[in-house]
Amino acid sequence: MQIPAHPRVEIVVPVRNEETDLGPNIRRLRAFLDSSFPFPAVVCIADNGSTDGTWSIASDLTAELAGVRAVRIDQPGRGRALNEVWSASDADILAYMDVDLSTHLNALLPLIAPLAAGHSDVAIGTRLARGSRVVRQPKREVISRGYNLLLHGALGTHFSDAQCGFKAIRADVAKHLLPLVQDTSWFFDTELLVLAERAGLRIHEVPVDWIDDLDSRVAIAKTVSEDLRGIARVGTDLARSRIPLESLRETFGRADLVDPAAAKAGLLGRLVRFGFVGVLSTIAYALLYLVLRGVVPAQTANVLALLVTAIGNTALNRRLTFGVSGRSGRLKHQLRGLVAFGIGWSLTASSLWLLHAVVPVPERWLEIGILTLANLVATVVRFSLFQAWVFSSGPAIPVTDKPVLVETRSTL
Repeated sequence: MQIPAHPRVEIVVPVRNEETDLGPNIRRLRAFLDSSFPFPAVVCIADNGSTDGTWSIASDLTAELAGVRAVRIDQPGRGRALNEVWSASDADILAYMDVDLSTHLNALLPLIAPLAAGHSDVAIGTRLARGSRVVRQPKREVISRGYNLLLHGALGTHFSDAQCGFKAIRADVAKHLLPLVQDTSWFFDTELLVLAERAGLRIHEVPVDWIDDLDSRVAIAKTVSEDLRGIARVGTDLARSRIPLESLRETFGRADLVDPAAAKAGLLGRLVRFGFVGVLSTIAYALLYLVLRGVVPAQTANVLALLVTAIGNTALNRRLTFGVSGRSGRLKHQLRGLVAFGIGWSLTASSLWLLHAVVPVPERWLEIGILTLANLVATVVRFSLFQAWVFSSGPAIPVTDKPVLVETRSTL
């Protein structure tokens, strides 16, 4: 698709119960577009499931301001709202930003310009690159950086900030990617970017000035849980070749960007998938331990968290890493998996005992750090046991060469 000289831009602002911020910030955004933005642009307020006065305010704004429209979506979900509005839009470039305008609007033109010029296919604001200026709570900074590191390790991504609420995409690209995005909530951004990157598309990053919204409605624990499930789902789909990447690359003319040397399976493929599952399990373990530690002693919290994650880890490795499906042998594999995790427990319990011997009342994050390190050491032992014993007598394990984690050479 040829981008016109003066492309039409549609900026979606997804909202849910935002009656306080909606009016002032939409007026501010519209004023900026009218005075400082060179492309024709429409603002679309996408109300997804508001139960307060948000929809009434949105309707009033459409009557008050030219270039503002509103769409009512009964079900909640930022991803659902973006997918529906973008899919129906007739604009050339599609964008979105958070209603709190945490990202300074001076980054909007640098976000859109590479798409308008045809240089890039997707553009994202990043709070984690050099040149970004960010003011936010340390907890959110740690979670954000940890999440993106997890994406780099588990899914082999290269973009620096998956969830900054400031993104844009060419409409012709979105037409092919949006039908493949399954998430309807906060993981929508990540899934879209992973698909774009694996399809060989160019993702342009814009360092932004960003100030944390202290009245943010994001439920961190719930979002983290949903994101982990999303990573597991996408990782499984990629490993099982359930996403039509070859077709996408041919559609976009990027087939020649695939690195054949990166498409390896066998032992290396298992190690990659085992590491992916291990990262998810470690994060789940840490979160469970933090929750349980508030009500039970350290050793009890350690055992319970390890037991729960052990069952999930064995189930994921059974299916994803070693290709074993069906009910046959499931109980045997779980029992053997528990033995393997018993060794892991002995390592973590010993580490915890030594820590408390040296520091009688350690900080909670020090406990987590020591236990995480012990878990990483135990991972090597668990893989050896899984490979040689836990699944050795189960159904045949496929060993044919098959793409597992395909990387691209696009400049991101």
